[in-house]
Amino acid sequence: MKSFFEAIGTLFTDYLFLPFHMLRELELTNWWAANILNWIFIIICCAAMVYWIKQLNIFKANNEDDQDTTAHSFFK
Repeated sequence: MKSFFEAIGTLFTDYLFLPFHMLRELELTNWWAANILNWIFIIICCAAMVYWIKQLNIFKANNEDDQDTTAHSFFK
């Protein structure tokens, strides 16, 4: 049983965490390159939020936005 858990530890530390170790070493030389994935996610989230807010404004302008608090039975 001990070897099973050691195999899991080896799998994670030697193989699955290898990209994170490479990013950690890259950060010492170039911070921007190491954090490019974070910037991509931030840009995607900002674009999704802008799209969502625009859609909410469209529904509100057409009076299709149901803001009734009794829309769900647990609010009664």
